[in-house]
Amino acid sequence: MTLSERIEAFSILGDKIRAISNDSLEEYARRAQLHNQWFTKENVSRAFEGIAFMLKKEKLQQWLEPYEPLSPEVPKITGIIMAGNIPMVGFHDLLSVLVTGHFATIKTSSQDTYLVKLLIDWLLEIEPRFKKNLEIRERLTAIDALIATGSDNTARYFEYYFRNHPRVIRKNRTSVAILDGSETETELKALGKDIFWYFGLGCRNVSKVFVPTNYDPRGFFEANEALNYLGDHNKYRNNYDYHKSILLVNGVKHLDNGFLLWQPSEELVSPISILYAEEYENLETLNTKLAANADKLQCIVGKGHTPFGQAQTPEVWDYADGVDTVAFLKDL
Repeated sequence: MTLSERIEAFSILGDKIRAISNDSLEEYARRAQLHNQWFTKENVSRAFEGIAFMLKKEKLQQWLEPYEPLSPEVPKITGIIMAGNIPMVGFHDLLSVLVTGHFATIKTSSQDTYLVKLLIDWLLEIEPRFKKNLEIRERLTAIDALIATGSDNTARYFEYYFRNHPRVIRKNRTSVAILDGSETETELKALGKDIFWYFGLGCRNVSKVFVPTNYDPRGFFEANEALNYLGDHNKYRNNYDYHKSILLVNGVKHLDNGFLLWQPSEELVSPISILYAEEYENLETLNTKLAANADKLQCIVGKGHTPFGQAQTPEVWDYADGVDTVAFLKDL
């Protein structure tokens, strides 16, 4: 297949995703939740929308034009180890491997097998020629390269086991937001998306906010009160109740709005249902701190950074961990 044919196939996949009916979405989410209770209909819908957002033909062309030509003489067998924290989170890696003309050998997460296979089935219906470039395996043996996403612990294992392979291995990351106190209610509501979409389980979810000295969070709480339905989700409520009890027993200073715990902390990664907050005196000092932690941050939300509400809707050229996977694949 030519690059234009590969782009066309993924563009049609985007059209198919945009045409999903509500009844079909209900069924897809129901089946996905059998393996992962965090995959609510709302979150599965968001994930589909995020993929469709990437798969517009003109965007794909704009993304790939700087890398042309993308037709390897000998396609490389590229292993993809997918995470399962949010629905279909490994899709961008699959897209990158196939659109660059390589062979994708996939190990799906046990938490997110159904939806990934569903996307693959749709893609093969659209373009059957991808069948010779696509395989799902339990073990990634006899591969030429690797793209893997996991925890810091699994990353160490991947680094050792695949030490003789060209590889992109992603570790734990999180996202933060910078507030200056002048945010509007609309901006604070948008920040709520960055924090709460996917229950905060993604690396692009904001787990900590940096706020000016003596910041009053009441405006933030009021702007996001409509999200109190999160507390009705069993697994989220269990996390909230557990962490609230720990904070109370240990006498840790915090604020509580009934479904979110606002806790002052210098740590970056907060548990589910907790939002860390740290005061800063000036932006110069804060920027120095953020630069020192750059390898732990996926996204910075705020004025002059990723706009409020857009952390979970990256463009197709927004690479995870800032690692250009298409350049990596082109150079294999």
